[in-house]
Amino acid sequence: MMQFSEIPPLHQIPPFSIPTMNKNQIHRARPWSGFPTSKGLGSFGDANCMEQLLVHCANAIESNDATLAQQILWVLNNIAPPDGDSNQRLTCAFLRALIVRAAKSGTCKMLAAMANAHCNLSIDIHTFSVIELASFVDLTPWHRFGFTAANAAILEAVEGYSVIHIVDLSLTHCMQIPTLIDAIASRLEGPPLVKLTVAGGATEDVPPMLDLSYEELGSKLVNFARSRNVVLEFRAIPSTYADGFSSLIEQLRVQHLVYAESGEALVINCHMMLHYLPEETLSPLSNVNSNPYSFEPSSTQSLRTMFLKALRELDPTVVVLVDEDADFTSNNLVCRLRAAFNYLWIPYDTVDTFLPQGSKQRQWYEADICWKIENVIAHEGLQRVERLEPKSRWVQRMRNAGFRGVSFGEEAISEVKTMLDEHAAGWGLKKEEDDLVLTWKGHNVVFATAWLPA
Repeated sequence: MMQFSEIPPLHQIPPFSIPTMNKNQIHRARPWSGFPTSKGLGSFGDANCMEQLLVHCANAIESNDATLAQQILWVLNNIAPPDGDSNQRLTCAFLRALIVRAAKSGTCKMLAAMANAHCNLSIDIHTFSVIELASFVDLTPWHRFGFTAANAAILEAVEGYSVIHIVDLSLTHCMQIPTLIDAIASRLEGPPLVKLTVAGGATEDVPPMLDLSYEELGSKLVNFARSRNVVLEFRAIPSTYADGFSSLIEQLRVQHLVYAESGEALVINCHMMLHYLPEETLSPLSNVNSNPYSFEPSSTQSLRTMFLKALRELDPTVVVLVDEDADFTSNNLVCRLRAAFNYLWIPYDTVDTFLPQGSKQRQWYEADICWKIENVIAHEGLQRVERLEPKSRWVQRMRNAGFRGVSFGEEAISEVKTMLDEHAAGWGLKKEEDDLVLTWKGHNVVFATAWLPA
């Protein structure tokens, strides 16, 4: 459940009011015929009506219509308590994000003043221990689906190699790696030497947060691998998504000839990380602080395009790309709001199946979703980092960069199905050409793709 620091939930705060506005003024300024009174709010409780109210509110804020925005916020405030059903909690999170946008932009000065006067709107993001994060990830297939599919593809691609170099670009701080090490340890030909490289500090400002450094995490992974009779070398290269992981790419380039000549397998594992790379909706790359790659980009290239081309130059053994199947890249606020609302209902809906109301884990889970909603709705420019793209666009990007898709085998599909059997009945799996897609009640959630150099 979403938490606000040191304040009561929004539904316990008196309805927003502008002191100089009387009731007659409010009724004269109704946004559309039939704008409800407090007695008629019940009919506005379904998801479609809530979405429309949020859209009207976003338009009012963008056009600096404080009167209209205030009225809609009052309705939303009354029909979407933060401890209500999944649609109400989802709407409450969007309501909060719109207030933050108004307060940040200053375009709607009256709303900004109200937000500052009435609410501390900070989100209480939990910082996980390794044990907590491992348990948290296991609660749902959201991440486990990608772990299972990716590990199966990696194991098949590196069969027979005595040295495996894994570059792990993962939102979940290497939580996928222990299972992969377990599988590698049981190879018939004996375990290989495993080199693990991560982008240190890449997600320190994005949830889920971890309470220890990558050096400490690396030490734990090395010890875990040793317990499985696997020699693991761990390295964290300070690198960030903001410049397309330029430091990481440069280091990998320096090593490219060495591992190519030694017959080392190079695995690039991208788990819900690449959508943080800036894409075309930002200003041309000439305005970025510095050119992160040695080749000169055209003004139409994004860091995503450049990053994938740089990966192709490394001639990796396999690239696995797992991400959320939605589109949050529009420059238009209303388009983003609709896309996010029609995708992020899924985690709110699923949480009711596995976490009780009021539990700490549910608070942590929904706070992370709130962070995502705020980033999509309240921020612009380089601060708006939640820029999901659908599978179809990533597939085209990979092909344009010189990769060809490879199908997941029957063993991978079987393992994913076995994993899904451990979770609620609403989760499903479908195959789209070479790719696997996790679904919730028939809706696409997360996709997994595997790629070889063409």
